[in-house]
Amino acid sequence: MSNPQTPTTRTYAAWFAHARKCEECKSVTKAADGCETGRALWQTYQLACVGANMGGGK
Repeated sequence: MSNPQTPTTRTYAAWFAHARKCEECKSVTKAADGCETGRALWQTYQLACVGANMGGGK
């Protein structure tokens, strides 16, 4: 039985999978300094966190 993913965990997993493979994202210490795709994925994750904190991340 697997746990259903929330938008927050799903978007973080997408960013993390990208960051592990991307040479540019691997070479920086902050997600905001990664490649364009990495930054977009991180922004999506941040928006999911805000939505979850406002009760909209269910």
